[in-house]
Amino acid sequence: MKAEFDVRYTAGLARLNLSEAEIAKFQSQLSQVLEYVEELKGVDVSQVEPTAHANPVFNVVREDEPRDGFTPQEALANAPRQANGLFAVPKVIE
Repeated sequence: MKAEFDVRYTAGLARLNLSEAEIAKFQSQLSQVLEYVEELKGVDVSQVEPTAHANPVFNVVREDEPRDGFTPQEALANAPRQANGLFAVPKVIE
């Protein structure tokens, strides 16, 4: 069943350990979502202008003003691991 594969696959990507009951629940929900998406594909939107947002969005930003940064000691103060004045992180590629 494709929906079951998608739930298990997606849970794996998100590193979620789901029980069989949760997989069954989410499988049902995913099937409903996919059915709704198929229904939306039938809607004629040829006369609708493409937009990124339903409402106008304007950038509201503060002025870019220079300010003092952290010292190396301040930056490393909350680091779980550090070595030689640098952040130590786990290796992520082989």
